[in-house]
Amino acid sequence: SKEQLLDHCLGIPCTAGETTEISIIQPGGGSLLAEMKVTEIPWDDEIAYLASLRDITERHHAQQQLHHQAFHDSLTNLPNRALFLDRLKHALQLQKRQPLSSIVVLFLDLDRFKLINDSFGHLVGDQLLKAFADRLQMNLRTCDTLARLGGDEFAILLEDLSDSEEALQIAQRIQDQLRSPFKIIDQELFANVSIGIALDITDYEEPEQLLRDADTAMYRAKFLGRGRYVVFDPEMRQESINRLQLENELRRALEQQELVAFYQPVVNLATGKPTGFEALIRWQHPQRGLLLPSQFVPLAEETGLIVQIDRWILAEACRQLKNQQIKHCHSEALTVNVNLSSRHLTDTTLPDYLTQILQDTGLDARNLRLELTETALIQNLEKATSLLHQIRDMHIQLCLDDFGTGYSSLSYLHRFPVSCLKIDRSFVCNMHSKLENWEIIRTIITLANTLGLDTVAEGIETYQQCSQLKSLGCSKGQGYFFYEPSALLIT
Repeated sequence: SKEQLLDHCLGIPCTAGETTEISIIQPGGGSLLAEMKVTEIPWDDEIAYLASLRDITERHHAQQQLHHQAFHDSLTNLPNRALFLDRLKHALQLQKRQPLSSIVVLFLDLDRFKLINDSFGHLVGDQLLKAFADRLQMNLRTCDTLARLGGDEFAILLEDLSDSEEALQIAQRIQDQLRSPFKIIDQELFANVSIGIALDITDYEEPEQLLRDADTAMYRAKFLGRGRYVVFDPEMRQESINRLQLENELRRALEQQELVAFYQPVVNLATGKPTGFEALIRWQHPQRGLLLPSQFVPLAEETGLIVQIDRWILAEACRQLKNQQIKHCHSEALTVNVNLSSRHLTDTTLPDYLTQILQDTGLDARNLRLELTETALIQNLEKATSLLHQIRDMHIQLCLDDFGTGYSSLSYLHRFPVSCLKIDRSFVCNMHSKLENWEIIRTIITLANTLGLDTVAEGIETYQQCSQLKSLGCSKGQGYFFYEPSALLIT
């Protein structure tokens, strides 16, 4: 037959009129991919066959590259979400046929990655993501799939596990590996990760369901304090729905002016008279009543809404204190303390915003104090130092909140232009029964006095605590022993 004749002459299966791809070995080594088409032509009353060849090597490579790009992340070269879900789908199908095998999905999210991007730039952020991916790969088997889902989110598919305990061990190894810093472009960076783990104990039909539950568990890990792993529990689904609902309600609260400023006086321990106030956020929820910060601020931090909340309470506190000064002349020396989230420490527009608020309200800058935590400052060391000096030059005072719970390093303390140290309530509450707490408070007060800084003890609830703090030389305090937080400025 014609086909047999062509096969014999050309050495490959082909049919006249059809196109075939063939590989050609080059004399010097290597190969080309060619497209061959065989055409029948008349030749002296005979039928001849003309084979035409076209080099399609570059086209083939381009197609392969496009296919690779469609299913891989361009930065890390890891599988992307589409490829991960495809592999997870096949793993679920295989698991149904071989129920003794076990599969697990880990959903990973770098903690505070946005701060790194904002502080050091996207180049450093991208290099950190690549180094992070490499370190993850070190903890996995060749049969496991590591994917970058987007941004700072990664996922791991663990197949053919003997039991779920093996997945927990892998998650713990990942956490342990991150105790060592990353060296990125002359920067030494520490990166924690929150991990959500979804086991195949539920009858999952779609891969998206398993990934969704791992994602839900990851958010629980972040809520519990980041830098840990959490195994998904079916009850978390409703919590995830509630969380999304709360986020929507919080956005509405900002629009509908449902937030309320409460104030707790800061008292001179020697005289018992208020010297100022700390502004505290509350949410007057239309259905759930008055909500405390612990019920919504963690979510606000996570979603970025904390910036709007901080700016609102900053303006409100300045406005109310100025009104108080207008009504009562003896209030001119009072100050108001406003807490700022770590997100503000990378915001170069903050000094301009503060200037505008003071101009709009008419409050003197010396009456405003901004409170920041040690941890927030250390995580944004370079930018925070420059920003805080700008604010100090505006004559706004700066307080280091929760002092003693973070780094408490004298070298760091010298870098920040703070005027006050606030002693955390966790030390105050047990100072009468724990010698260690008493010694920590004494050390903080001695340090503050040496540096010429003010001290404010938080959470004073008893006469005994107040008396001990005075004997140690603490100048100011606040707590339920003096006043509860109130919507009114009490002078």
